[in-house]
Amino acid sequence: MSRTIRLAVFAVGAALVAPVAISMAHAQSSMMAPNTVSVGGMAMYPSKTIVANAVNSQDHTTLVAAVKAAGLAGALSGAGPFTVFAPTNEAFADLPAGTVDSLVKPENKATLTKILTYHVVPGDYNTTKIRSMILAGGGKTELKSLEGGTLTFMMNGSSNIIVEDEKGGMADITIADVGQSNGVIQVIDKVLMPG
Repeated sequence: MSRTIRLAVFAVGAALVAPVAISMAHAQSSMMAPNTVSVGGMAMYPSKTIVANAVNSQDHTTLVAAVKAAGLAGALSGAGPFTVFAPTNEAFADLPAGTVDSLVKPENKATLTKILTYHVVPGDYNTTKIRSMILAGGGKTELKSLEGGTLTFMMNGSSNIIVEDEKGGMADITIADVGQSNGVIQVIDKVLMPG
């Protein structure tokens, strides 16, 4: 077969395959279940648990490693419901140098557990519910974390919710209402610290 004919066959084949590949990609994205949200480049399926979804998020590899180091993966895979305020890798990177490496050491498991459980609230709190509570509370509302400390919520503008920790640190909810089979994930841009 001459080089010209081979190139022509290749071009025709490529022209036939490209629409099929595009069509398959479109079909896969349209097959995502209703209420499925993409976090860290991966679909977070409402039929899966918090841990089963979080392990796939490229934006939460530090959080997942910390949860495993603290031995909390089993608890967060339980029935719940839980609302997890999930800091991104960038949020952990904003901590002072060496903090994460130090926290995941076995001798610091109690401190790591305290910080991680401070990011978890028992119950299913979507942003609609939190906004209603903020309005009913005159501009602020509080929720108790599993750690026992308090998270304070307020509005930043007309729709964005801010979470304030007990040390005065503030985090924005950047991806809201990621439904899970055992609760909801609210992605945040800072690590919250208990008092």
